[in-house]
Amino acid sequence: MEPIDRGFSRGLSRERSVMFQITARSASFRDRSIYRVLNDVLSSILDVVSSVAPWLRILIASVAIMLETSVLIGLIVPGDTIVIVSATGVTSVPEGLILGAFVVAGAIAGESIGYAIGRWAGPKLRHSRLGGWIGEQNWSRAETYLQRRGGIAIFLSRFLPVLHSVVPLTVGMSGYPYRKFLAWTLPACVLWSAIYITIAAGAAETYRELADSAHWAGYAFFGLIALGLLIVFGGKKLLQLIEHRHMKD
Repeated sequence: MEPIDRGFSRGLSRERSVMFQITARSASFRDRSIYRVLNDVLSSILDVVSSVAPWLRILIASVAIMLETSVLIGLIVPGDTIVIVSATGVTSVPEGLILGAFVVAGAIAGESIGYAIGRWAGPKLRHSRLGGWIGEQNWSRAETYLQRRGGIAIFLSRFLPVLHSVVPLTVGMSGYPYRKFLAWTLPACVLWSAIYITIAAGAAETYRELADSAHWAGYAFFGLIALGLLIVFGGKKLLQLIEHRHMKD
């Protein structure tokens, strides 16, 4: 009986080993299938974005950012999101530079519209129903911030929520010279554009290079996007905390 028992035990061990290998291979195949599906979906999305004519992508992004930086509309239209999506279709440095130039032009146009509205109809707008929708607290914050920080407030407001739409109005209402306003807001728009386009285009290019050789390329893409936006979000929050004392009455 003893030899039979030993044989039975060995057979049972071999069976368990085979089952373990089958289970491990099945799990590995399942993981690779998930990776493959993610890569296929991501490739399809990037192909759709890239299939849009570059001039049309650039036009959409520049108009979106113009609306995003304009009064009221800027509180609704997600211009930064549209710029990020457009930037994933960038396939060369010249294309990225052209996109950046038009995004900056759109941002300047939007902020100039806000400045002009503030210059000619600011007080009426502030006390209108639309001005009430913005909130008197935001008007007061923007006004106080501009008085205390001057041109620096114009530059930094590009990176601050709500204020990026309200400050151009406030600047126009204050009688601040347009040339000085432009001198402060232009570099801010250039920096903002460079950050977002670099994050999106860099992540997309990294994915394209890895897609054929690495099954985890999709995770790398989303990881780079998430990391970049997390750094931007953290930077904005830190800036808001530092500058908050200059906005208090």
